[in-house]
Amino acid sequence: MVLGTSSGAGKSLMTAALCRVLRRRGETPLPFKGQNMSLNAWVDPAGGEMAYSQALQAWAAGLEPRVAMNPVLLKPRGDSTSEVIHLGRSVGTARAEHYYRDWFRPGWQAIRSGLMELQADHPDGRLVLEGAGSPVEVNLQARDLTNLRLAQYLRVRCLLVADIERGGVFAQIVGTLALLRPVERPLIAGILVNRFRGRRSLFDEGRTWLERQTGVPVLGVMPWLDELFPPEDSLDLLERRGRKREADLRLAVLRLPSLSNFSDLDPLEAEPSVQLDWVRPGDPLGRHDAVIVPGSKCTLADLAALRAGGLEPLLREYLAAGGHVFGICGGLQMLGRQLADPQGLEGMGPGAAAAGLDLLPLDTLFAAEKTLRRTRGRALWPEEGEALEIEGFELHHGRSLCEASPLADPAGLGYWQPSGAAGGVVAGTYLHAIFENGPWRRRWLNRLRQRRCLPLLSEHQPHHGRQRDQLLDRLADAFEAHVDLTPLLGHTPSR
Repeated sequence: MVLGTSSGAGKSLMTAALCRVLRRRGETPLPFKGQNMSLNAWVDPAGGEMAYSQALQAWAAGLEPRVAMNPVLLKPRGDSTSEVIHLGRSVGTARAEHYYRDWFRPGWQAIRSGLMELQADHPDGRLVLEGAGSPVEVNLQARDLTNLRLAQYLRVRCLLVADIERGGVFAQIVGTLALLRPVERPLIAGILVNRFRGRRSLFDEGRTWLERQTGVPVLGVMPWLDELFPPEDSLDLLERRGRKREADLRLAVLRLPSLSNFSDLDPLEAEPSVQLDWVRPGDPLGRHDAVIVPGSKCTLADLAALRAGGLEPLLREYLAAGGHVFGICGGLQMLGRQLADPQGLEGMGPGAAAAGLDLLPLDTLFAAEKTLRRTRGRALWPEEGEALEIEGFELHHGRSLCEASPLADPAGLGYWQPSGAAGGVVAGTYLHAIFENGPWRRRWLNRLRQRRCLPLLSEHQPHHGRQRDQLLDRLADAFEAHVDLTPLLGHTPSR
């Protein structure tokens, strides 16, 4: 089990690295996080909703992601409430102060069910678990669902990860170990210091001090990796600024208050010629080659925030000057004419409604049944050239109706129309992971490059999954080079 001294210590990626290393050694690693709180989601082949970080770990393990790997998912709504998802299905809404009172028992049952399902399907597999936040939040320990309760239940060996980049790494580690109960302390098999910059020999004295003070071996010091890995939550987006100042194209992404599924933008982040700027309402848009309105957990609230920040007139001015605007899921809904939420699914009360930005001829009605499905189809836009095969997934409550128009895919995968005499275009799709489709992504970028008279990029691009897999290999290479796994793994599972 990979635990962390805090949120953001690197648990998710170290778990993914461990899964890839075990896979290389001929084992069947089974990634598992009992409870995750995230707005970055994935949809498995059966139409179940799970955290994207467990999907990433599944790919690292060479397995198809499935909701049993993340049986409890909490999706914050920004008003001290969260949507509760058990084994891929929404089961209600919880207020923070009542969560453990109302949801502890059903949550623990969902966790046990997920474990049993994984172990039944892979009896020779090795569970690789990820903790959540810190394992020693003393006000929550009695009702802990996914850290040390699970570690004790399964009698696992734990790796404690601390992020030295944040500073105070010695206090992080010593303080965490000091707050463990006597029955929990023996579960910690080793310490991993993560994101170290410079020569590792400079930390030798610190390593010796930690082992002497804690009695726990430091199994490795992971270097700072100059790679772009998916963030776990939107706070990590701030760390992505200014990485490619010489890029040909600059794209603005609206940093909405309830931003969700921002992993949709990872393939664009990986394009050497593209710089993403995460902008807030009121930031200028005129110099950007395109503006992306991403997914939102609370579309009506984010639309109101967009307006309150003065972004609506800026978007209209940007389009009138020939700009390109692209919306994904909730972002697509905002670009339409009307949004209605008669059942109060958006958290703003029954009967809530709002006028959209009126940039696309769409009307959206939020329905109780959530659309959760993997989707394949042929994209008719960008309209130049033959239609391209694309795939992705849908995850939304809203149902959008479009006026009869040639500017809509028959399957509803996308909507687009010109905007103004200067050549602006407004478009959108319900399809998450749209940019993972290499040829489609390059064609979309080439339309932007044409406007700047830039050389066109090759459209013969593989799916982003191949690049992600290479990234996981490089992560595992570094993990094997810098971490001694022997005390952590113990015996190899028998076959």
